[in-house]
Amino acid sequence: MEKLSNETLARVPADVATPRGRDAVTVGIVHFGPGAFHRAHQAAYVDSLLDRDPRWGIAVVSMRSRGTIDALAAQDGLYTLAIRDAEASFRVIGAHRRFLSPEDAAETQALLADPAVGLVTSTVTEKGYCLAADGTLDLAHPDIVHDLAGPGAPRSLVGWIVAGLAARRATGTVPFVVMPCDNLANNGAKLRAALVAFAQARDADLAAWIDARLDVRSTMVDSITPASDAALGATVLDALGGLGDDAPVQREAFAQWVIEDNGRPLGPDLASVGATLTDNVAGYERAKLRILNGSHSTLAYAGLLRGHESVAGAMADPALAGFVEAMIRDEIATVLPDVPGLDLAAYGAAVLARFRNPVIVHRLDQIAQDGSQKLPYRLGDTLAAHRAAGRMPRHVVAALGCWIAFLITRARAGAPIVDPAGDRLATIASGGDPLAVTSRLAEAAIGLQPGLFEDAAVVEAIAGAAGDALAGRWETLLGAA
Repeated sequence: MEKLSNETLARVPADVATPRGRDAVTVGIVHFGPGAFHRAHQAAYVDSLLDRDPRWGIAVVSMRSRGTIDALAAQDGLYTLAIRDAEASFRVIGAHRRFLSPEDAAETQALLADPAVGLVTSTVTEKGYCLAADGTLDLAHPDIVHDLAGPGAPRSLVGWIVAGLAARRATGTVPFVVMPCDNLANNGAKLRAALVAFAQARDADLAAWIDARLDVRSTMVDSITPASDAALGATVLDALGGLGDDAPVQREAFAQWVIEDNGRPLGPDLASVGATLTDNVAGYERAKLRILNGSHSTLAYAGLLRGHESVAGAMADPALAGFVEAMIRDEIATVLPDVPGLDLAAYGAAVLARFRNPVIVHRLDQIAQDGSQKLPYRLGDTLAAHRAAGRMPRHVVAALGCWIAFLITRARAGAPIVDPAGDRLATIASGGDPLAVTSRLAEAAIGLQPGLFEDAAVVEAIAGAAGDALAGRWETLLGAA
């Protein structure tokens, strides 16, 4: 089977968008982490930008394995992005120009030192930043210990970036801009502090130079990106008219890239291709956490109790869909601070439309995991804002009650609770009525901020909602939208 490549690109059917006239593209971005989210999200923005500014081709670096890198290189960096919505569409992405594996350390180092490289980005998951529980650099992390010792090529993202900055300082070259693109709150500030701390442990003068000169931008990224599978491969094969693609990716139509605007030049004009530049990334993060993630968790616990398996399935339940819509409109959005450029009503509507996408299968049992860590921020902050104003938000209370009912149902069925506190939650939820279970959670300060669990009215209201959910009193619990 012939593969997608520069040589076969002209044979791609006309209804698939393809990159054309890219001979002038040069590398201006080094990206760590060749996974599906980067290739479906940031690379798609850059691919659009290259049509007007060829200076920002991507050199993609894998720090662990070479499978994806080899697949991309064999196809001249080309791969298919499938947009999975009610009406599917396909696009060939051609943003990548260099493909670097762990064995290509010398080439990676040379690129980081190259003055033409103006931006370094990353999608390495939260773990890839080697941070301790308090968000600071974990100097005892094995990769950090290795990189500080200095033998061979760096193993950590922090080690690689500092190595590149050290090379630039040595030659008098201005630093590149650094931009993490993982879902880590305040990611730019945390990475910047980690880079300075690493450099300080190695060379105080280098640390001072980095601290004085380095520009690290916080970001927020969002687009549901299901894993690539055999079904996607078959779909892409058909869309490409029989050309094979060993590196296809898929995502929903919605994509959001919010980038901190600190008044300094970023380099690539990503705003011109749809990214949002703002001085309030935290405001966008807060809206996403409470509107999108808060309603996701609500759908997960209430939906599972009502027999649904996926987000789209839960949204096809009129009572549950209406409940979540009212919660966003009447309780979440009303206590979110205004953010210039962000229309909360439009954002909420977009979230609900995304949830209804029948093609994206987002399983509720996956969303329901780790509730003890997620709910204090996804729902607890909204509850706290209302309680500070003397209100009891019934939708948020009902959502938390569904979590309690979910725990009780799982514990009493002997089913595992996937959560860092899973064993403790199972013990707490295994006996007693909903008020007893909620009170024990309050005593253990699990699932909400301690101040909320010290509010007797909150504990009683959540327990009452849990009782309604367990008894199937859904009309009482969900009520009229």
